[in-house]
Amino acid sequence: MTESAHGIGARPFKIPQQDVCFSLVGSPIGDLMLLSDGVALTGLHLHAEQHRVDVGSGLRRAEEPFRLAREELELYFSGALRQFTAPLAPRGTPFQLHVWAELLAIPYGETRSYSEIAAAMGRPKATRAVGQANGRNPISLIIPCHRVIGQDGSLTGYGWGVDRKRWLLAHEGAFPA
Repeated sequence: MTESAHGIGARPFKIPQQDVCFSLVGSPIGDLMLLSDGVALTGLHLHAEQHRVDVGSGLRRAEEPFRLAREELELYFSGALRQFTAPLAPRGTPFQLHVWAELLAIPYGETRSYSEIAAAMGRPKATRAVGQANGRNPISLIIPCHRVIGQDGSLTGYGWGVDRKRWLLAHEGAFPA
C-alpha cells in the first residue's frame, strides 16, 4: 500500500477542507448529490427523500469542481469505466480511512466479505468495526462499499437499499442480474 495524507491507503486521500459546494447528478439508481471542498469530493449520497442530505446554508451549487466526477459517473453507469480517478477527501477516523482505502482496493466486478477486509487490514477480529466503518462511507459508490458482502455470499445491508446494491453488483458483473 502507498502512503497518503492520512498515512494509509491503496490510493491517497486529500486532506478534507470544509464543504463549499454541491451538485446533483442523475443516475440509473436515482439522483446523486456530490459534495466538495472545491478541490476534492467529500461526499456522494443518494438524493432520494429517505436519504436526503441537508446541504446547509453555506453551500453553493456549482458544476466545475465536479466535472471529472460527473464524467466518470456517466462512464461508470454506461459500463465504460471500471476505476474512478477523481480526487477524494473523505472525513473519518484513522480506522475508517483505513477501511475505505481497503474498499478502494476491491477490483471492479469482485466482492469481499467484512472478515476478508478485516484480515487484509491485519485486524481479523475487527469484522464488526469494519461493517460500521463501511456503513459510514461518505463517498458511496466511488469508494465501493456496495462490493462488501456477507461471509456466506449474501447481500447484507446497504444504506441505499439491497435492491440498489444488487443492481450495482449486477452492473459490474459480480452478481447475477
